This record gives sequence, C-alpha cells and structure tokens, in this order.
Amino acid sequence: MVEQIEFRLKARRRGFHLVTSEIAAYLPYLPEKGILTLFIKHTSAGLCVNENADPDVRVDMNTIFDKLIPEGEPYYVHTLEGEDDMPAHAKSVLTGNSLTIPISGGRLALGTWQGIYLCEFRDYGGERKIVATVIG
Repeated sequence: MVEQIEFRLKARRRGFHLVTSEIAAYLPYLPEKGILTLFIKHTSAGLCVNENADPDVRVDMNTIFDKLIPEGEPYYVHTLEGEDDMPAHAKSVLTGNSLTIPISGGRLALGTWQGIYLCEFRDYGGERKIVATVIG
C-alpha cells in the first residue's frame, strides 16, 4: 500500500513550531506497520523531530540557529528577497527538508518526548506545502 497526499500547514512566524497534531489530522489511514515520509516543498523552512514537552526547547533552538547563521552579513550575495532569506536557506540545510517516521500499531512511532516541528526561518514565510507518503 502506498498513499500520498499534499497539504498546507498554516502560516507561522519565524521559529520552531510543534505541528505533530496538525500533520496527523491530514494523514490518511495508517497501516499496522509501515513508514511515513514527510517532505516540505520549500527552501527556507525545514522539518525536524525534537522535544515536544518543554516550550523552552523551541525558544532555545531558534536562538541557537540565529547565532549560528545571523542575518545581514556583508558576505551574503543573495539579498534581493530580504535580510532573512539567505540565512533561511542556510538554516534549512541544517534541518533538512524531509523526515522518515516509522508506523507501528497504526500510529506514528514517535518517542514519548518527541514531536514534529515546522522550522520556519522566514519572518513571513506563508503557508508551507507538505507531501506525506505512507508506505505499509
């Protein structure tokens, strides 16, 4: 069985946003065993799995990424789309644009303290398109 759907996550401000429930609401029937792949169709946002309980983790992740890849550096050449654009592209390389999550017992086999994050690296990135593929 292979099912594939495309959907949009609502627009969010810059930051790391827990979207596990929002994504799960779009998913088709999940098999007893299988794999879910998620792919974000953008180059200035990413996906990751991380701590889902303490919101301070999301704040710290945003701070860390902003310190690793600051805005307004004089050596950036790609600057026509705003000061946050080139850093957003670089940050998305660090998080990646896809996830693979096992399916077990008809549910996503995430750990107790794991959640799916939308990593929004633009101030106004808009809605983000996601392709979900369920294999089982």
